[in-house]
Amino acid sequence: MGAKTVNKLAVPGATLHYEVTGTGPVLLLIAGGPTDAGVFDGMVGQLAADYTVVAYDPRGNSRSPYDGQPADECVDQSAEDALALIDAVSGDEPAFVFGSSSGAITGLELIARHPDRVRMLVAHEPPCVEVLPDAEDARAFFEDVHDTHKSDGVAAADVLFMMGTGMDDDAMPPLEDLLPEYRELAERMQANASNFYQHKLLPFTRYQPDLDALKTVADRIVPAAGLHSLELLPGRPIQLIAERLGWPVVTFPGGHAGYSSHPAPFASLLNRVLEAEIS
Repeated sequence: MGAKTVNKLAVPGATLHYEVTGTGPVLLLIAGGPTDAGVFDGMVGQLAADYTVVAYDPRGNSRSPYDGQPADECVDQSAEDALALIDAVSGDEPAFVFGSSSGAITGLELIARHPDRVRMLVAHEPPCVEVLPDAEDARAFFEDVHDTHKSDGVAAADVLFMMGTGMDDDAMPPLEDLLPEYRELAERMQANASNFYQHKLLPFTRYQPDLDALKTVADRIVPAAGLHSLELLPGRPIQLIAERLGWPVVTFPGGHAGYSSHPAPFASLLNRVLEAEIS
């Protein structure tokens, strides 16, 4: 699969940490929420047999520091970060893109803004709840999580967030029970939680996808969700988006973080989905 190279890319307002493994067409992996490139480690080796896999820490997360003080996220800026990475690694060639959670929102904005730069987007559970019929309830829930973090801290916000999204089954075991390499990843991501609740949660969940723009590139968007999380809050928006695009939702192994909990079967299915476009 070739060695992994670790790189830095300066973008307006931040410096992005990104990792490149393998050869072949570029496949950009976009992590969501407070996570970083490390959540894809279980899949990278498998995917790097066929692709130049690029994984990165989104701005403000882990090893991608802001230039100045943290500020509320802009989804368009997040999409421009993804574009800058594609330009840096892929040159003139469009890239395959896999995004999960808020990373899938970044992917939707990227393909809407720069359709010529994305060969295919697999959008896994983008939590753009504004498309839901009960959007008001979802909006109020995320505001409650945001306010709970402000008043009671990360631990209280974590409990509310995990229970309200149905992701409490995905909760990680205690840090002391983890292998050292997983503990390092978990500690790194845990350190991002406060910034996520304060600056990322609301901008991403309030995102309104441009469904008309997406419809014009519907043949290059694969709506995706976890088998175990399809009916939970983060999995529901992609079902409505899929209906608008005229495609069924592809169900991947596991739940909202299936790429991490079931990396081998997840990577196998992702490979098959991408191969369908190549052939």
